[in-house]
Amino acid sequence: MRSLPLDDLTLPEGWSVRAPGPPDVDDLHRVAAAHDVAAAGVSTTSRASVAAHVVGDGSSARIHAVVTEPTGRVVGWASVHDRAAGRVIVGVSVDPGLDHAVADVVGAALYAWAEGEGCRLAAERGLSSTQLDAGAFAGDARQHRWLAAAGYERVRTWWQMARAVLPAEGEPGAFPDPQQGVVVRQVVGDDGEPSGADLRAVHDVLETAFTDHFNYHEESFDEFVERQQQEVGHAWDHWWLVEVEDGEPVGALIGERSAGGAGPDSTYVAYLGVTQAARGRGVATSLLRAVIADAASRGRDRVTLEVDADSPTGAERLYASMGFEQRYSTESWHRDVTCP
Repeated sequence: MRSLPLDDLTLPEGWSVRAPGPPDVDDLHRVAAAHDVAAAGVSTTSRASVAAHVVGDGSSARIHAVVTEPTGRVVGWASVHDRAAGRVIVGVSVDPGLDHAVADVVGAALYAWAEGEGCRLAAERGLSSTQLDAGAFAGDARQHRWLAAAGYERVRTWWQMARAVLPAEGEPGAFPDPQQGVVVRQVVGDDGEPSGADLRAVHDVLETAFTDHFNYHEESFDEFVERQQQEVGHAWDHWWLVEVEDGEPVGALIGERSAGGAGPDSTYVAYLGVTQAARGRGVATSLLRAVIADAASRGRDRVTLEVDADSPTGAERLYASMGFEQRYSTESWHRDVTCP
């Protein structure tokens, strides 16, 4: 399927679709937050992330479409993210206040647009097919209906977990030292910047650690670093490496700052990987203790993360043993498309 022009989308009479601009950020945040709350009782979308992805640094790898009512009010938003070769992330949010029948039309139009854009991105990479990877909250019947109608299948469940952080956990000695021969360190040097060697070590560890995980897609070093720097909460001093006796990197963790709005900030664990040969040596535990202690020292109130409900490493058991509790669940829905 070729890219579907915005003007060709099927919408109610008088409604329109267009690309968004800076003046739309507040409206897009409103729609996405309302969509989240209606589906899961909690908003997971910050205004800062909307701005970054639509008009900021993160916009270079993303394309967006906005649906408006005849009054000009924004009621729908779709995004397509060129995540890696052969994988495109699709996001669709629709105002939960719309009539169900009208919302179904808007949802169908936006998923049709996303398919076309996914194929266009695949063609730019020289590919004849791609995976469309869409997310939904567990129990969101409306979104599930749209995804099924657009040809997607539910393939995975993810647990969104959180752990409260106590101020005392930021003090020296709050946690036991790592096992003998295991060294945990941040990647930043005295100048606050990481070395190229450390960045490559983080990339290599994560690529190696996740080859046996669900939906692994290889990502080049340059794409990886650029994508991380585009995240709203990116900070080099939230990256850790674990090395063993001979200095070999065997574990890595990438954290991000999550703005707390009226309350304290939190830390989000975006990636935590341990090479297969080093599993069972307390590497993941040491990394989690490091990020918890760091969050406490910064005055944050919690650490959050996402875990595969069917993780081949049993990661959810480790997280539960360290005090992480499930807050809500999300799902991955996939569609593999062949593009002419």
